[in-house]
Amino acid sequence: MSLTAPFAQHCSPKDFSDRLAYAFTRLLRFLADAFFARRYGHRAIVLETVAAVPGMVGGTLQHLRSLRRMEDDGGWIHALLEEAENERMHLLTFMHIARPSGFERLLVLLAQGIFCNCFFLLYLLSPRTAHRVTGYFEEEAVLSYTEYLAGVDDGTHANVPAPAIAINYWKLAPGARLREVIIAVRADEVRHRDVNHRFADELA
Repeated sequence: MSLTAPFAQHCSPKDFSDRLAYAFTRLLRFLADAFFARRYGHRAIVLETVAAVPGMVGGTLQHLRSLRRMEDDGGWIHALLEEAENERMHLLTFMHIARPSGFERLLVLLAQGIFCNCFFLLYLLSPRTAHRVTGYFEEEAVLSYTEYLAGVDDGTHANVPAPAIAINYWKLAPGARLREVIIAVRADEVRHRDVNHRFADELA
């Protein structure tokens, strides 16, 4: 599977804030590659736990902002909370595909605790940068799932049956397998990428 549009789209950094967001994302990508290598199922479990944080934090803070200002939010709250729920479903799906070890469960707790607090502060200081960070996170997620898909196609990773939770959530065919799950998850990440970059652009 080639990395052709829309899967390889990249939002080029426009200023210092964007460059900082991109550098931070690339650092996290380097750490994920170093720790998980090509164990994409286990990578997904840890990273999807973190990926569900920005939508919930952003949605909560936008909700409070709307209450303070007594004005409509323009649909941001719904979009962000839907993103958080969608990422949670990614996590629950991959829990059935790659069983996490005790150490990986501990890593989830530490990563989520640290990232949630840091992202909360970032969103308070600069919502634009926070959305740009999330957009770049999603760019990396799209690339990771494309690589995972390629590994399934070439036999590196077993094309196991899709878990029932994935079949029900994405309304997949009863005989769907991992390949169809990855395609559905990647499509979600493409949508989250585009939404967050658009939000960042609107805040510029």
